[in-house]
Amino acid sequence: MKKLVVSLVLTLALAGFGAMALADDACADELGCVKVGPDDSIVVGGLLRLSGSPSFAGEVTRQAFQLAASARDGRLLGRKIEFIAEDSACSEATAREAAQRLVTNPAVVGVIGTNCSLAAKGALPIISAAGLLMISPANSSPFLTNADRDAGGLYQPGYYRTAHNDRFQGALSARFAAQVLGLQKIATINDGDPYTTGLAAAMASAFESLNGEVVYRAEIRRGDADMSAALEAIAAAGAQLVYLPVFGEEAQFIIEQLAETPGLEDAIMMSADGAMSRSFAQRAGEAAIGLYASGPRVAGAAYEAFLDIWRRDIDEAGPSNIFHAHAYDAANLLFTALESAAVEREDGALIIGRAALREALFAVEDYPGLTGSLTCQETSPHAGDCATGEALAIFQLTAAEILDGNWPPPVVWTAAMAAAE
Repeated sequence: MKKLVVSLVLTLALAGFGAMALADDACADELGCVKVGPDDSIVVGGLLRLSGSPSFAGEVTRQAFQLAASARDGRLLGRKIEFIAEDSACSEATAREAAQRLVTNPAVVGVIGTNCSLAAKGALPIISAAGLLMISPANSSPFLTNADRDAGGLYQPGYYRTAHNDRFQGALSARFAAQVLGLQKIATINDGDPYTTGLAAAMASAFESLNGEVVYRAEIRRGDADMSAALEAIAAAGAQLVYLPVFGEEAQFIIEQLAETPGLEDAIMMSADGAMSRSFAQRAGEAAIGLYASGPRVAGAAYEAFLDIWRRDIDEAGPSNIFHAHAYDAANLLFTALESAAVEREDGALIIGRAALREALFAVEDYPGLTGSLTCQETSPHAGDCATGEALAIFQLTAAEILDGNWPPPVVWTAAMAAAE
């Protein structure tokens, strides 16, 4: 009810849901407005991983956006929907430069992205300062929705995400390790990135809360190939499970070398969504058989219908990245907020207040997304979090994924099962 009241007050202040008309160019919005002429397109920006390895994350986000637009016949508020994508390259510096290019375009109403938490760290200050909003389908670092700078918080107003917060993913992984596998000692590995650092810390904290012991916390560097020092220290500490929420290339090196490290022959391996892809499974080879991995799991009739359309219109093999449904939901959340915030002038032009658009997102409650019921939270440490973590599961790689290209791997435990227990 509170969100509905906020939405109504905001809308009335701006002359109401597009039904009432503004007589002039005046913009009363504190962050400024975007004007969309009667014959202009509604322009949405994208900050996507379009280069580097793997680059398919950005392409899948673009494809999901296209499907969301196509479901509306490519039009919103009587205008064509246009998507302008910039390459963030999963790089803080590159994302900062890409964000600067987007904010100089006065037609951009909002941004979909980024695909990497590190890229969000670079882009978000630029996007926020310009008064724009950004909805990420894939960032999951807890730092991004935490406003506490002393705790490493990176939150900036205007940030939202349909991806889960890794507080949820870390807790799910910890419960699986402690309560299902019955383990008492684990070690974690991160690479200093906001995503890997945040997820490793979330899992460790949750595991300790279950009376488990984190016997070693290793940090490698992105691009490292020799993991022997970290793995030998982990073996000496007596870890029963090695938790490696890093990206594909580093995860591959760790897995290959872990099997050859004395003292870790029987250690259990667990990774996360940063390395969860068909291509990673095939590159990692037989050493990865048995690897547990946490990541998104989306189910239901609406999702199956969405997959049918994807296979028909995009790729018969299906999406190549696990955050495809989250990207579809991000696009639809933005479209819904735009329909609420836009106001039509007497000459047919639309005026979209930037602050009004942000508030419209906070006013959305229990949105029926493919990934679950979405309500964007307003307070730290979940400011901008729209998902609840319900669309998560633990998977396990088998020979079918490693040798035959089967995907996705079988589910062994879900967030719903965890809640039931």
